[in-house]
Amino acid sequence: MDIALEKRIAQNIGAQRIIRQEVIQNLWSGYGEIVRYKVEGADKESIIVKHVKLPDSTKHPRGWNTDFSHQRKVKSYEVETHWYKYYSVGCRIDCKVPECYYNEELENEVLIVLEDLDFSGFPLRKHSVNINEMEACLSWLAYFHATFLNKKPEGLWEVGTYWHLATRPDELEVMDDPLLREAAPLVDQKLNDCRYRTFVHGDAKLANFCFSDTNEVAAVDFQYVGGGCGMKDVAYFIGSCIYEEECKRYEQPLLNYYFNQLKKALIDIGSEEDVEELEKEWRDLYPYAWTDFHRFLKGWSPDHWKLNSYSEKMARKVIKELRVTI
Repeated sequence: MDIALEKRIAQNIGAQRIIRQEVIQNLWSGYGEIVRYKVEGADKESIIVKHVKLPDSTKHPRGWNTDFSHQRKVKSYEVETHWYKYYSVGCRIDCKVPECYYNEELENEVLIVLEDLDFSGFPLRKHSVNINEMEACLSWLAYFHATFLNKKPEGLWEVGTYWHLATRPDELEVMDDPLLREAAPLVDQKLNDCRYRTFVHGDAKLANFCFSDTNEVAAVDFQYVGGGCGMKDVAYFIGSCIYEEECKRYEQPLLNYYFNQLKKALIDIGSEEDVEELEKEWRDLYPYAWTDFHRFLKGWSPDHWKLNSYSEKMARKVIKELRVTI
């Protein structure tokens, strides 16, 4: 980032200057970086700057470097900027997200200046988790879904998640599974037509949760936030944490915990929705949400570790159900 941009950030957050400390992460496909800055002359010790600089050409590690892919990424950063500008303030401590201090869209760059969660009590990143830690993340998702239940995702993705079907034609075309390819639009429609819609985080993997010493969590990375069924986040999160042997064993206990937290969250915010009907609809859609991501993986990375017998059985069950009902 050039000095002029750093000066503009300092000015907009009321600081004398900011000092580059470390690169936390390079963005996917060379689209920029996430950097920690030390702050001088303000009431903040440090900030996180997500600096997106759109490349002239794209090089994707798996070869998905089509213009369609590029446009999807461009929109994702526009969505994230809009999310922090208009929606993130609606998240309470039960679904903590970093405060946005300042953002700006330039001709081919995006700046998002955020609270440093490390300095706000969420310094831990986990590569593996136990059940209690998974439950902490599921509680975050439950409160997030309750907060945005029945809200319209204006300025966000109409259908959230980075793998939703309309944005993944390349992966669908190359998928070597004719039955799943045929079922994919029906799975997508089933999820999109659900009565109880909320905002989904859209990339609720373990790596996007930050933990406190007391097992509270905050979440980051809202490029694919948008409308949809909450089970998309739940299925994707569970699949990011445990292997196939554990999926069947823990599926129901984890779902039970999530729905108990969802009921508490809806009571907390004074919702008048029929929580029993909501739970029934979403439980029935859990296999569809799992199958939806399974479809994406089969086209995107056929040798991915998440493509296992549990996922395959889930997909076959859904396909069979669809073939019976259509």
